Amino acid sequence: MMKLAPRDPSLVSTYDRKLGTRSWALTGGRVIDPANRRDEIGEVYVRDGKIVAEIPVNESVEVIDCSGLIVCPGLIDLHVHLREPGQGSKETVATGTRAAAAGGFSTIVAMPNTKPVADGPNTIAWLRQRIAETAIVNVYTTGCISQNMAGEALAPIGSLKQAGVVAITDDGKCIQNNELMRRALEYAQMFDLPLLDHCQDYALSEGGVMNEGYWSTVLGLQGWPAIAEEVIVGRNALLAELTGGTVHCQHLSSAGSVRLVREAMQRGVKISAEVMPHHLALTDESIAGYDTNFKMNPPLRTKRDIAALLEGVADGTIEILGSDHAPHATYEKEVEFSEAPFGILGLETELSLFVKTLIEPGVISWAKMIEKLTINPAKLLRLDKGTLSPGADADITLIDPAREWVVDKEKFQSKSRNTPFHGWELKGKAVATVVAGEFVFSC
Repeated sequence: MMKLAPRDPSLVSTYDRKLGTRSWALTGGRVIDPANRRDEIGEVYVRDGKIVAEIPVNESVEVIDCSGLIVCPGLIDLHVHLREPGQGSKETVATGTRAAAAGGFSTIVAMPNTKPVADGPNTIAWLRQRIAETAIVNVYTTGCISQNMAGEALAPIGSLKQAGVVAITDDGKCIQNNELMRRALEYAQMFDLPLLDHCQDYALSEGGVMNEGYWSTVLGLQGWPAIAEEVIVGRNALLAELTGGTVHCQHLSSAGSVRLVREAMQRGVKISAEVMPHHLALTDESIAGYDTNFKMNPPLRTKRDIAALLEGVADGTIEILGSDHAPHATYEKEVEFSEAPFGILGLETELSLFVKTLIEPGVISWAKMIEKLTINPAKLLRLDKGTLSPGADADITLIDPAREWVVDKEKFQSKSRNTPFHGWELKGKAVATVVAGEFVFSC
């Protein structure tokens, strides 16, 4: 991973004063490391930016008391839009990684729908240089499936792999040509790259701006039916089965999609899925006020869909949690609902919203949730992350499960403000983020 830029002093505070030596210990916290099936009150030792099993007895060690906190591997978000190059008015690598650090994420994965799109090694090289200069957390890059994300011809997948991408995706768009998708899966398998897919049939969803159903009828807005997602999820499962490739279905939103992924997994298909907090915390009824901050793709759906998504998280059908962090400038969202862009911010509220939707109702345990935010995305993307094993980089997140806070978009580290959660009272928050043994955020 590239060398990190100097941390921003506005993001760090009390913990910094404790790092006067090369070795230090986090003690007294609840250590949750799903990769090693560890869940206990214990210690984590760091030496020269790496996790170690112990510190030599004759070496000076600084101790950080983590009583009352959860100590876990640095959280990973595999679905983030950093907007650079080309859309710096919305977000930059610098501001996006500040937001990630503030949300407890030591590693994020950047989507390729930039301007220009990341469909060739030159754009990847530019982005990696920007990451080296300005990022304060680990950032991995993805490349496009198709040239110019047009869905007509494959991007140079081998060259993208050589340039350093960890996956291919046309996120924001969906390959409609089934033959092209088949070949993409075959090439991705050849280069040992997972393929991440935004599942949307354009013919079925054309013109849709919210979930097709009762509320779209009441509000007079064009519907985006769940079947438009489910058709592509089913297509992906069949093609993955045919080719033996690995396909990951992004931001599931419907009950039918969960069922299709579950059935494919039971057949041994190499398919996985993720869910975002807004699809668990909100329904299409939330759009009753025509607030464009509730407009996203795929759209908010029904309570029935949420119940199915929660069941999928609980039974392991949905193995990964993400944010789909999608910044937009305020002026872009302050238009008629049908004209506004899809997408909301996610990095700084993600963890707490998952606490609200998954931990507080007892859907899954803290250990299971952290597994879906650490080792599971790391395994999918073949990253040497998501663990507190000795020898691993000291990427660590400290979480206060009892911390209560109110979402204030004006205090976000992100450059944008497009969130539907402003003013929400939440519980559970990352209080420190460590990357390679350095505190890049604490509060």
